[in-house]
Amino acid sequence: MGATDVVDVVDMVDMVDAMDVVDAMDVVDAMDAMDEYEKPRRQQPAGRPVPGSGSAAGVRSGGGGDIEELAVRFEAERGALRALAQRMLGPTGEAQDAVQEAWLRLSRADAGEVANLAAWLRTVVSRICLDLLRSRAARREELDSAPAPDRVAEAADGGDPEHEALLIDEVGRALLVVLDRLAPAERVAFVLHDLFAVPFDRIAPIVERTPVAAKKLASRARHRVQGAPLAPPAEVARQRRVVEAFLTASRGGDLAALLDLLAPDVVRRADPAALPSGAALETRGALAVAQGTLVFGRRSRFAALALVDGAVGLVVAPHGRLLLALTFTVEGERIAGYQVIADPVRLRRLDLAVLGEAPVLDEAPVPGEPTAPGGPARRTTAS
Repeated sequence: MGATDVVDVVDMVDMVDAMDVVDAMDVVDAMDAMDEYEKPRRQQPAGRPVPGSGSAAGVRSGGGGDIEELAVRFEAERGALRALAQRMLGPTGEAQDAVQEAWLRLSRADAGEVANLAAWLRTVVSRICLDLLRSRAARREELDSAPAPDRVAEAADGGDPEHEALLIDEVGRALLVVLDRLAPAERVAFVLHDLFAVPFDRIAPIVERTPVAAKKLASRARHRVQGAPLAPPAEVARQRRVVEAFLTASRGGDLAALLDLLAPDVVRRADPAALPSGAALETRGALAVAQGTLVFGRRSRFAALALVDGAVGLVVAPHGRLLLALTFTVEGERIAGYQVIADPVRLRRLDLAVLGEAPVLDEAPVPGEPTAPGGPARRTTAS
C-alpha cells in the first residue's frame, strides 16, 4: 500500500469524524484499507519501521505530525507494550490485539500534545487490558460449562509459541496461572506496580480508584500470589524435591524413574474430564500408575510447580490458562498417591500460589553427585 493510499485512508477517516454521517460500506472499505496497511507492521520486529512506508511523509495523524515518524516511535515502544499486555492478559492473541489497538488510538490522537509517549501508551494499553479482563468472565463461564475436549482445545488455541516460551521463561507459568485468578483491577494494579514499578498515583486513574485504594488492590494481589505453605520449610523442600522429580520423569518418559518415585501401593485418582471416555477414575499399583502417568507426559510440557492448597503440587496451563491441577501425598521420598483435578468447579475452589525459590539445605550426599570437601553436598532445587 503506497503513501497516496494511506493519505486517502486518513482523509476518509477525517471526513467521517467531521461529517459524523457516512455510508456504512465506505467505513468498512476504509477500515479494510487501514488493516492492509497495518499487516506488514504486525510482522516487523520491535523498533523497525514498516517496509515501504518511507514515502508516507506528510501524512498527519489527528494534527499530531508525520505518521511515519509516529510509527517509528511506536515501534520503539512495541516490545515493552507487548510485555505489559502479556503479563496482564497472558500469552494470547488478546495481548497482541491490545497493542495494535493502542497504535490505532495513537494514530487518531493529537500526538503532538503527548508529552510522554511511553507513559501515554502504557496507560492506554493498561486500560484496554482492564476492559478485556472484565469481559472474560462471561466467556469463562461458557468455557467452564463446555465439555472437556472443548476446554482443552480452547486452552491450546491462540498465542504465539515463541513469545509464549519467552514469557514463561521470564515470568513463570505458575505466576501466570495465579494472575489469571485475580480480579481485573487487582491484576492490573499488581502488574503495573510490582512488575513495572509504576507509582500508585499513576495507577489510580487507570483502575478508577484513589492511590490508597490502588495500593490496597496491589497488596491483596501480592498476598494471593505469594501464598503460604502449610508445612514447615524442611517438609516443603522434601515435597518439592519429589514432585519435581516426578515432573522430570514424566516429561522424559522415564518409566524406571517413575517406578522409583511411586510407592508400591500408590493410588492415582482423576476427574472424568482429565481422562479419555470410559477410562478408570482410579488406578492402583506402581506399574499401572506409572504407565498412566506417561500418558500425562504429553501435557507435562505445560506443567509447573505451584502451591496447591498450601502443599507442593503441579498446575498444567497451556498459554497460562489453568487446565489441570495435580495434588500429591508424599511419604518419605515416595509418592503414596496423587489426584488429577480437571473439574472446573473444583479448580476454582483451589487455593493456588507461586512456589517460592527453593532453599539451599544441608542434605545427605545424593548418589552420583560430588561431595563438597568440607561436608555433605549442597544443592538447590530450581523451580
